[in-house]
Amino acid sequence: MGAPCHFALFDLQPDFRVDLAQLGERYRALARSVHPDRFADADARDQRLALERAAQLNDAYQVLKNAPQRALYLLTLRGHELPLEATVQDPEFLLQQMQLREELEDLHDSADLEGVALFKQRLKGAQDHLEQQFAACWQVVDEREQAERLVRRMQFLDKLMREVRQLEERLDD
Repeated sequence: MGAPCHFALFDLQPDFRVDLAQLGERYRALARSVHPDRFADADARDQRLALERAAQLNDAYQVLKNAPQRALYLLTLRGHELPLEATVQDPEFLLQQMQLREELEDLHDSADLEGVALFKQRLKGAQDHLEQQFAACWQVVDEREQAERLVRRMQFLDKLMREVRQLEERLDD
């Protein structure tokens, strides 16, 4: 028997739209109930099971709280493995990636904190837009390629957003 579905661990139906506050509350409650410290006096088997449950719960929470990871997970639940090379089939987005990277590099070189904040705001808007598009199409059988394309775009923007935050932190110091 494989690991239970991440959504089932939190008593949720598989869906892209997740109430993150509710997910966090459920995670904290479940984490307390399976915390290995609660099993300190238990036998070795129960301690090991508690550790496994805690790790499984943490993994599920990390996936579900992150939109690109949640989207990818939903596709894998449907039996769709995402081929890595497919970005090449999205030339429009490749061009956008290059432009965004150049813009971030310019912001890095100019140490323009206000420009970084505006760039971050635009990225957040683009992420929200992609998430809305994915939420609308992931369940439609004929839209599988579009859903996969959106996941790749979401992954790229998520990675770029982490880089923007790192730049902000360096410029703030």
